[in-house]
Amino acid sequence: MIQANNVTYRVGKKALFEEVNIKFTEGNCYGLIGANGAGKSTFLKILSGALETTNGDISITPGQRLSVLEQDHFKYDAYPVMDTVIMGNARLYEIMKEKDAIYAKEDFSDEDGIRASELEAEFAEMDGWDADTNAAMLLNGLGIGPELHYSMMSDLDGNQKVKVLLAKALFGNPDILLLDEPTNHLDLDAIGWLEEFLIDFENTVIVVSHDRYFLNKVCTHTADIDYGKIQLYAGNYDFWYESSQLIMKQRKEANKKKEEQIKELQEFISRFSANASKSKQATSRKRALEKIELDDIKPSSRKYPYIDFRPEREIGNDVLLVEGISKTINGEKVLDNISFIVGHDDKIAFVGSNELAKTTLFKILMGEMEPDEGTYKWGVTTSQAYFPKDSTNEFNNDYTITEWLTGYSPIKDVTYVRGFLGRMLFAGEDGVKKVKVLSGGEKVRCLLSKMMISGANCLIFDEPTNHLDMESITALNEGMKKFPGVELFSCHDHQVVQTTANRIMEILPNGTMIDKITTYDEYLASDEMARKRTIYTNANTDDED
Repeated sequence: MIQANNVTYRVGKKALFEEVNIKFTEGNCYGLIGANGAGKSTFLKILSGALETTNGDISITPGQRLSVLEQDHFKYDAYPVMDTVIMGNARLYEIMKEKDAIYAKEDFSDEDGIRASELEAEFAEMDGWDADTNAAMLLNGLGIGPELHYSMMSDLDGNQKVKVLLAKALFGNPDILLLDEPTNHLDLDAIGWLEEFLIDFENTVIVVSHDRYFLNKVCTHTADIDYGKIQLYAGNYDFWYESSQLIMKQRKEANKKKEEQIKELQEFISRFSANASKSKQATSRKRALEKIELDDIKPSSRKYPYIDFRPEREIGNDVLLVEGISKTINGEKVLDNISFIVGHDDKIAFVGSNELAKTTLFKILMGEMEPDEGTYKWGVTTSQAYFPKDSTNEFNNDYTITEWLTGYSPIKDVTYVRGFLGRMLFAGEDGVKKVKVLSGGEKVRCLLSKMMISGANCLIFDEPTNHLDMESITALNEGMKKFPGVELFSCHDHQVVQTTANRIMEILPNGTMIDKITTYDEYLASDEMARKRTIYTNANTDDED
């Protein structure tokens, strides 16, 4: 169990949290939610001890081990992958290193033998003999194959490092597990594996995530941060949303009834306070009026952008023809003879663990990269708007937000442009901010504004939910669902994929592709997925043998 007792945390004069009391108990998974800036990550740091409270304290059941998903992807570059994972249980790793040092001694003394015996006993008690096996199971589940288990962390790419750090946090069955955005940079297969792991996990989990489907799947409780307070709900994200909306509705209706009662009492008092025969009744109503108190209903700190993609031109029957596209990057064939035809009603989700393959295909279709082989052709009625995974070059300039978006607008009118920025929560003064100083979430909202203002009838999204808060993801999801044109997209948000796509294309690790007209959930349950899992499970088993 981990508990916050009267916790207050101030940044300067501002109180981010004020007298928070909350208890997280064994056997439950708590989703910590709130608007951007509400303090979700800060509260996790307070729970972990990385930040000191201004007032109050954090208490943990004595003897329990707390594990945290670390965010520094370069911290363990000097260590092998397997060592990094086992470091998740610091005491076990210390024992292993001390044992190795003792056994490496040339002048092995009696004292060394006694100490080694003590360490061996503690090592066995901590299930140390299975440490490598348990670490390998975590790595395999997250998509880090056996060929990488003994590589150096410095040799891994960013997404692979994220998975290793997650395996490190999960290792050794910690009593309390703190996870800050564990699904970021994970492919959908890895997210699915993590969901099942946490569902079966019997200890305490506190997780921050912008993935609604993930929270609905794993959480038994929801802790909502709003205005410096934390309200606990029994249930997942959807239950919290329905409950909070119902509570808000009930409080507003109760206030409305009180306001009507106040009005009636005031009218009676006004009419009869000077009437001698009614003076006692008027006095009684004055007392009743003084006792009525309206609930102080604060609006939520959450803000939802308005995302509405409206194509200027209706799309024709000929949308996109892709024939035999292949591409090799750094010696790896990421696309191998890819062919497909896009229809005018298609909303296609590109899935699979090969992130580079999806990004490469989108760049080829947008003319940013040439294929090694094959061709593609867009229909004459089509116009495209593209959300790139890496938008660094877009914002490497001195433009203000308004100037930047005006450059892409077909109508060079500031009022017109600011209308689109306003929908994306950029207030009047925000328009003069330089684009190069924007946060990750602000840059994403700028790119979505650019796509909206383009009027394109074919939209390509490469991981658009990265860096967005829950409210913006919800708004984007709604915008994608109601868009009347064609969409090609990759996304790690299960709910976005399931509710938007009517066709699934999975690019396999060997660069080939599975193409099915189906929903995502139906595809996951399909024979194709079962066969694919069998093929790659057998391949991994053969590698281990």
